[in-house]
Amino acid sequence: MNAFIEELKWRGLFADMMPGTEEQLNKETTTAYIGFDPTADSLHIGSLIQIKILAHFQQHGHKPIALVGGATGMIGDPSGKSSERNLLDEATLNHYVDCLKNQLSKFLKFDGNEDNSAELVNNYDWMKEISFLQFAKEVGKHITVNYMMAKDSVKKRFSGEEGVEGMSFTEFTYQLLQGYDFLHLYKEKNVKLQMGGSDQWGNITTGTELIRRKVQGEAFALTVPLITKSDGSKFGKSEAGENVWLDAKKTSPYKFYQFWLNATDEDSERFIKFYTFLDKETIEKLIAEHAEAKHERKLQKKLAEEVTVWVHGRDEYEKAVRASEIVFSKGMDLMTSQIFEEIFDGIPNIEIHKSEIIGIPIIDLLSEKTGFLKSKSEAQRELKGNAISVNKEKVNETFSIAEKDLIDGKFFLLQKGKKNYFIVKAI
Repeated sequence: MNAFIEELKWRGLFADMMPGTEEQLNKETTTAYIGFDPTADSLHIGSLIQIKILAHFQQHGHKPIALVGGATGMIGDPSGKSSERNLLDEATLNHYVDCLKNQLSKFLKFDGNEDNSAELVNNYDWMKEISFLQFAKEVGKHITVNYMMAKDSVKKRFSGEEGVEGMSFTEFTYQLLQGYDFLHLYKEKNVKLQMGGSDQWGNITTGTELIRRKVQGEAFALTVPLITKSDGSKFGKSEAGENVWLDAKKTSPYKFYQFWLNATDEDSERFIKFYTFLDKETIEKLIAEHAEAKHERKLQKKLAEEVTVWVHGRDEYEKAVRASEIVFSKGMDLMTSQIFEEIFDGIPNIEIHKSEIIGIPIIDLLSEKTGFLKSKSEAQRELKGNAISVNKEKVNETFSIAEKDLIDGKFFLLQKGKKNYFIVKAI
């Protein structure tokens, strides 16, 4: 078995491949690409698997290309969608493209003179010169409507399933555009393989078919599974339903670290194979050690360490650990304002004049003054349930903030339950 394919399989990251793919990888150093559509100014953890596949591909001696979809991003991929996405204006799209380029450049080895140095491309660079008539003539005539209609991403939108809309011509053409990307890269950069999530199989094989029909070439497809949690729910969002972003300004390293640390035992066994570069022997040893003492949460801690260091670096990981140690202990009285600001960077916060804080009833503070809780009734309910803490100490309905509660006279930490935090800054 090819070493790259073997690694994907033991990690649980293999879904399907076209016949001949493995033989191609064994035959020669192969160039492959994965596309990333710029739908925001940052990638989120849903993209980490695709990034990691490219990194593994490079580690096994092959050449990875990351494609940012400056052109396809204008349309929107219908795969896995039940309705059409709002189109972006060009300025916003260009900003998103630049942001994604900067992020992707952190995860692959672009430097050096090696044959397998990574490359970054933008499909707008070759799409912008093509007229509609030229595209219809050179691409459209090679792929039949019947072939396009047979794709799952298209059939689901036309099957009349509940909550599923039809599909515009714009979205219908997406697979042709993605297919043309593959054809262009095949001709210009000798790209023989496209990889992606299993929902991309139809789009990818349109590309292999276009290459076969237009230039009588042979190209290949490989897909990885779509990641879900062990309970079957969608992976990639925090408990609050928010995307977990790779940009530290959108999801702080502390929150990012906590996301992985809070994985269930079952999920952490899978995720440590998916999202780290630890070898098989190390992972199997960790799983065995975890099974003997689950309360120590060795798997979750190692998973959170490896992924946080990979995405944010060792320094940010260590800050996140320090924050966690303080947050989950009662050492707030040892805190200085400098440490507080450093380790709690990214946690929701508000600035309020000190005169509006000192002596204010906790119910008003939690709701109207800070917006930490939605209403006074919610504040009363949580206080009665003994769920509210100030600086890690439980409080009741009679509590109000005093000067002594402000860390260095500047901050205090509100908390609901175990995981919801909010910082109030006194000005």
